[in-house]
Amino acid sequence: MSMLTNTLGRYFAGRFVVAALGVFLGIFLLLVLVDYIEMVRKTSGLASASALMVAETSLFRVPQLLEKLTPFCMLIGAMTCYLALSRRLELVVARAAGISAWQFISPALGSALLIGVIATIAYNPMSANLRELSKRMEAELFGSAPGGGVQDASGFWLNQLTSDGQTIINAARSEQQGVRLTGLTLFRFDTDSHFKERVEAREATLEAGRWLFKSVRRFSLDSPPIDQATLEIPTTLTEAQVRNSFSTPETVSFWQLPSYIRSSESSGFATAGYRLQYQKLLAQPFLLAAMVMLAASVSLRFFRMGGVQKMVLSGVGAGFLLYVLSKVTEDLSKAELMHPIAAAWLPAVVGGLTGFLALLYQEDG
Repeated sequence: MSMLTNTLGRYFAGRFVVAALGVFLGIFLLLVLVDYIEMVRKTSGLASASALMVAETSLFRVPQLLEKLTPFCMLIGAMTCYLALSRRLELVVARAAGISAWQFISPALGSALLIGVIATIAYNPMSANLRELSKRMEAELFGSAPGGGVQDASGFWLNQLTSDGQTIINAARSEQQGVRLTGLTLFRFDTDSHFKERVEAREATLEAGRWLFKSVRRFSLDSPPIDQATLEIPTTLTEAQVRNSFSTPETVSFWQLPSYIRSSESSGFATAGYRLQYQKLLAQPFLLAAMVMLAASVSLRFFRMGGVQKMVLSGVGAGFLLYVLSKVTEDLSKAELMHPIAAAWLPAVVGGLTGFLALLYQEDG
């Protein structure tokens, strides 16, 4: 009977899943706590910021941050699982019963592949949607005044030319991939490129053929500031063009990425980032399985033989080197110096082969 379906295989798979989910939950709570403290610091001077709203904003921000750490959760979870089994001599009993290492890591490999599929098709869209909700809540927290809030070092910039002249738009935050902007500053020029006015607004929404700004204050050189409830500025930009300009690949869900790639190509925008993200999500189940192979190669040593600490440190070091490799290939792909397929799948292939060769040497060498 296959180890994937018999009682012992289900036991090993259950122990691995519990350990991996435990590590995942622990890191999640740590990130929520750290992000909540940072958000409390930023909102300490805002009377309208309630503790519940700040906590919800942090809670919605963390899933996307944690998505990047999923491979390390698998690595630490698998190491924890196998070290616990070895410490309790359960691996000794399994080996004495004639079960090889290849057999009792196969349940964890199958579980890692299944978790990777769920993370790609379900967790990624959920984290992208929660990130959009957190942006909306940040706008409510920080956007109570025109131009108010905490702005990034660069923010979001947009330049448009119409029959009325040129408008340069700077937004502190972007929602719905640029369709809704908050914390805005506009610099308007006439058709002769002469400065006309500066405009601050709390938020703006892209509608058919126009930008609709709300809570507006207008500054000009020859008149005092003017407050307006709304301001309409014509535009030739479409929602697809704005989305492609403002959205980052990490904020687009797995199911939307193919359409974003097609629309970016038709609009003439660079698609390397979107293609890389799509391939990374496709490769994610195999990357998680590679992490299990790496963990098994450094965690199956018996405690009585000693050297367990060195093996664990070597496993953590291998995971860190694999992370560095993934960042290097990602940067090369975004610079269009490496094909997205190669950049996304190379870390999974290297990690899997490294773990496989290490296990092959230990078990059959």
